[in-house]
Amino acid sequence: MNSSARNTARLLGAGARALLVLTVLCGVLYPLAVTGVAQGLFPHQANGSEAKEGGKVVGSSLIGQRYDLPLKKGQETPAPDLKWFQPRPSNGLGSNTVNTQYKLILSGATNRAGDNEELIQWVKHAKAAVIKDNSTPGYRVPASAVPPDAVTSSGSGLDPDISPAYARLQVHRVAERNHLPVQRVEKLVEDHTQQRVLGFVGEPRVNVLALNVALRELVG
Repeated sequence: MNSSARNTARLLGAGARALLVLTVLCGVLYPLAVTGVAQGLFPHQANGSEAKEGGKVVGSSLIGQRYDLPLKKGQETPAPDLKWFQPRPSNGLGSNTVNTQYKLILSGATNRAGDNEELIQWVKHAKAAVIKDNSTPGYRVPASAVPPDAVTSSGSGLDPDISPAYARLQVHRVAERNHLPVQRVEKLVEDHTQQRVLGFVGEPRVNVLALNVALRELVG
């Protein structure tokens, strides 16, 4: 074997060894170390921030989900089950084909500007529906009380949280549908309102899944 062939063989051998070492380090040891640290220090987050009810996983606190009635014949989309607190709209208020009903394969929302006429009409219709759905015989939702997140979807279309204002707006309807005192449902919302992270990051919010799990426990 001449020197050129020997050099080539040495280079190939060195490359193979480097590939093997990097594969073991980056493809085996590093993932195992990260997984071990995550499971040891942050098991809840590492396992998908699962929300449980009665020992059974009912969803993730990081992903929004719908609370709808069974789809009836002739309906394109199911009607909301008004016994429960409702999340933000998931369909971008229109012909969004990326994520229409919290489908987890893809996420996304519409990409219309604030002065888009179609978007303005969607928001108006959504606002009227929010007022109608959440008004009760003894309480009518004022138009000024409808917050933006009640009539617009999030950028991902999978937002698990709503604003405290939207949660409070739903209190009278939830109380009436579940035969509960309004004050008790208001306290439920208050107890599940999360403040800004570190006091200044983000906005106050209410996780809809956690709130409905607590509501189900309250109703029994």
